[in-house]
Amino acid sequence: MTDVTSDAAATRLRRSPLHERHTAAGAKFAPFGGWEMPLEYAGGGVLKEHTAVRTAVGVFDVSHLGKARVSGTGAADFVNACLSNDLGRIGPGRAQYTLCCDDATGGVVDDIIAYLYADDHVFLIPNAANTAEVVRRLRAAAPESVTVTDEHEAYAVLAVQGPRSAELLGALGLPTEHGYMSFSAASLAGVELTVCRTGYTGELGYELVVPAEHAVAVWDALFAAGEAFELRACGLAARDTLRTEMGYPLHGQDLSEDITPVQARSGWAVGWDKPAFWGRDALLAEKAAGPRRTLRGLVAVDRAIPRPGMTLHVGDEQVGTVTSGTFSPTRKQGIALALLNTDANLTDGDEVEIDIRGRRAPLKLTKAPLP
Repeated sequence: MTDVTSDAAATRLRRSPLHERHTAAGAKFAPFGGWEMPLEYAGGGVLKEHTAVRTAVGVFDVSHLGKARVSGTGAADFVNACLSNDLGRIGPGRAQYTLCCDDATGGVVDDIIAYLYADDHVFLIPNAANTAEVVRRLRAAAPESVTVTDEHEAYAVLAVQGPRSAELLGALGLPTEHGYMSFSAASLAGVELTVCRTGYTGELGYELVVPAEHAVAVWDALFAAGEAFELRACGLAARDTLRTEMGYPLHGQDLSEDITPVQARSGWAVGWDKPAFWGRDALLAEKAAGPRRTLRGLVAVDRAIPRPGMTLHVGDEQVGTVTSGTFSPTRKQGIALALLNTDANLTDGDEVEIDIRGRRAPLKLTKAPLP
C-alpha cells in the first residue's frame, strides 16, 4: 500500500481528471497501471467502502481504464476476427466481455469490454497497462478501411455500483432500465455521456463513460444527489475485495499471457465456433487435450489470509499457486483464486494447505462466487 501524492509527475504517472476531488476527500493514492489512482478514502477505508457497495451504493473512479475506438467499413467484423468472443451474438447498443489473446500461444494479452455501436463502430475498454499493446496489435492487423484510435485520456469512467445504484441514477434522470451489458446515450448536468449496465462487483451497477473535461461536473452531480442513497466514494482496494469475492479475474494475476482462458475457466468468453480469432488454434488444442491447471476458488478454514504468489500443497506435493487472495469483508475470512494442477484431481470441498512464511494453513476448494 503506497501513498503517492505530489510526486506523480516525476514518476510520469497519469492522473484522473478527478484527482483534485479525490485529494479533497482524503484519498490515499497508489500507482496502478501507470496511473495515480485512489486506493481508499479517509473516514471509512476498505471495509466501509466494500460494505457500501454490498448494501447501498458506491462510486469508483476507474478512469485509468483504457479507451480505444475501432471505426470504418467492416470495423465490427474486423474486431470479431481478432478478439475471442463472438460479436455476432449481440447487436448495436450491447456490450460484451471479450479477450485479446496471443495468436501463437492463446495467452491473454488483455480482457476487454467491447461496446458495439454499429457495424462500422466499436468502442473498446481494455485495462490501463495493456491499452497501448492492444491498440498496437489491432492497428498492425487492421485493413485500410478500418481505423484504430487510442482515446485513453479522452474519457473518464465512473462505476456506480450497489443495490441502490439504479435509484441514484434514476433520481438524476439517467436511464437504468436497460438490460445487463447494454448501454444508452444520456445527459447529466448538461454533459452527454454513455450509461452501460455492467460492473465488476457482482452488484447491480452501471458505468458512466464521460468526456474527461466534464468528469468533475458528473462527479459533483452524483454526490449532490447521493447523500439520500448513502453514496460513498470507493477506491481500488475495495474494488479488489469485491471482485475477488465474486471470483472475477484480474488481468496480470488470474489472466495473463501465461494464463489462457481455458486455464482461467473463461471459455464462456470465447466464440469457439467462429472461423477466426487470435489464438484459436492454440486454444482449441488446449481445450481438446485438457488444461494442465485450472483456476479455482478457495476459502480459509482458519484465520489465514492468502496472498498472490503463495504456494498450495497436499502433503509434500505442491499443487498450485494463489493468483488473487484477500480478506473477505462479507465472509469475514480469507478467500482466494488459485491455479491448481489438474493432475492433483481436486474437487470442491477438498482441502489444500497454504504456505505462509513456513507455516501451513488449510483452505477449502469452493465454487465462485465466494461470498
